[in-house]
Amino acid sequence: MYRFFKVGIIIWNLFLLSCSQKKERSQKPSIQIAFMADVHLQDIYANFSDTPYHGIENPTTKKYNTIRTMSSQLQSTRLFNENYFAFIAALDDVAKKGVKIVALPGDFTDNGQPINARALHSILDMYTKKYGIIFLITTGNHDPVRPFEQESGKTDFLGENGKNQIIVSSKELIDSMKNDDLSPVITAEIKEWGYQQIMNELKDFGFFPKSNYIYWATPFSNYTYENYRLKKAKEEAEVQKRKYKIGIKNIEVPDASYVVEPIDGLWLLAIDANVYIPKAELSGGIDDPKNFGGASIGYANVLTQKKHLIDWVKKVAAEAKKRNKTLVAFSHYPIVEFNDGASEALRGLFGENKMQLERVPTEEVAQAFADAGLQLHFGGHMHMNDTGTYTTKKGNTLVNIQTPSLAGYIPAYKLLTITSKYKVEVETVIMDTVPKFRELFPLYEMEFKQLEQMNDIGIWNKEILKSKTYLEFTESYLKELIRLRFLPEDWPQEFREYLANKSGKNLLLLSKNEIDFHEVEKELKSYGLGLEDFSEWTGTDMIFDYYRIKLADQLVFNEIGEKRLLQYKLVCESLGKSGKEELRLWGSIFIKSMNGLPSNHFQIDLENNTIWALKE
Repeated sequence: MYRFFKVGIIIWNLFLLSCSQKKERSQKPSIQIAFMADVHLQDIYANFSDTPYHGIENPTTKKYNTIRTMSSQLQSTRLFNENYFAFIAALDDVAKKGVKIVALPGDFTDNGQPINARALHSILDMYTKKYGIIFLITTGNHDPVRPFEQESGKTDFLGENGKNQIIVSSKELIDSMKNDDLSPVITAEIKEWGYQQIMNELKDFGFFPKSNYIYWATPFSNYTYENYRLKKAKEEAEVQKRKYKIGIKNIEVPDASYVVEPIDGLWLLAIDANVYIPKAELSGGIDDPKNFGGASIGYANVLTQKKHLIDWVKKVAAEAKKRNKTLVAFSHYPIVEFNDGASEALRGLFGENKMQLERVPTEEVAQAFADAGLQLHFGGHMHMNDTGTYTTKKGNTLVNIQTPSLAGYIPAYKLLTITSKYKVEVETVIMDTVPKFRELFPLYEMEFKQLEQMNDIGIWNKEILKSKTYLEFTESYLKELIRLRFLPEDWPQEFREYLANKSGKNLLLLSKNEIDFHEVEKELKSYGLGLEDFSEWTGTDMIFDYYRIKLADQLVFNEIGEKRLLQYKLVCESLGKSGKEELRLWGSIFIKSMNGLPSNHFQIDLENNTIWALKE
């Protein structure tokens, strides 16, 4: 009897194992998508087709490079040169991981120049052929800079003997030159392309339908999912058929938005949120780029100038739900506030048009797209790491994930893993190790010598050339960017100097009197701290760490350390009781920046609208 019972148990276990295996086989495998925002690719090995100029020879590699000066990099919110190596390293990383879909949420080139767009095309094409990666891109304010092609160029390329080299697309752009300037280079390869040229050059990467896509459509498509045919899609994909009217004169401007089903069950919604508002007075033809302003504001202008996008997103979201497709949206601009609720305090301390506050989307933006049916959106533009959510009165929740830039601090990309219909995992992959990132350093040595000879008052700190990793390099870059640009441009001078000259101890005790000192020391002791710990840093250190947290969020917490973060928290709480409004605002801004949603490695439940951190 026991023997029969034992055999029955074995048969039952085999049955359960068989059911489990069948269930595993029936479940769809996880889908992974890498998001690389703000690559700002510049071809550092540019070979111009219409001029004999081939750059400056690198004394170490013997290669010729066309690069911008270190001075220009350290006063820009993006790197121009080393990000080339970071992009290659990131692509190698996703290829090694076996990721088959990579999305680029805008600013994939640095100003859409032909030489840079073609370099991007070549790189993406190589990884497509070698690894079978599907690349999907959408436009940013740097590609295109204006909706139509325009003459352009830069005066700060690095030339012989470390001098500035002018490279422009037209002689008319050269106003004047100093006697010691190098002869300017004129090449059409450096003009800034418009929609037509950029979309045609990069047509294989989402802008146009392809045979391996299951479905592809735009806001202007006249076909349905059921009657989708590649031939029809190609006919309607022409740039001339993808325009909307803007301004009082109803100027027609292209819209590069599209939705694509690259693999079964996944819809990726690429939103072109660029809005180029025409000027009141037009010059030349209606397609004259001088008639338009830039597009850096983003979604605030979409609500008033591109209303057709909201209706289309609503339609796409409804169709995705009806057909049981997983919908993931991406665009260049943030769609939810990204300052962890500190935007109003930032306005109060720095002013309306400082700290890039004009780029903060309003609640109306988040509400419009959440109620249109979007749940998950990846953005860029701000070169920062952040997770934000917005829930409307109707109960619709939108999660906005800000993707860091590979051309800034901290250099990273986001890896989305779709594990089920409603659950996704997001991992932030830091590009610390980047091969060849020091390759251009010998050229910067030449530049530094030239600046020394000129006694340049804005000379950069040469310590950056001692960087051993790309992450260390971007941290040094950030220090110089703060010193050379952010502090002079954004900060009230009096408050900046007041804060910089205070020690942490001074800041902690500002709102205290002598009677409170005993209580302060008692409280600090309960945290394992003493007043001497706060003497180890100054307001200058606090400002630097604020920018690190603002840009990198949780990615930098371990580096700053729990002890220092606790000290900042206690100082901010103390500043909140200060009699000076500036100090109260500063404390509020800093403490809010430390208390955002999980932004490093986390999971999202889109059904229950919850986000929680995953252990590393």
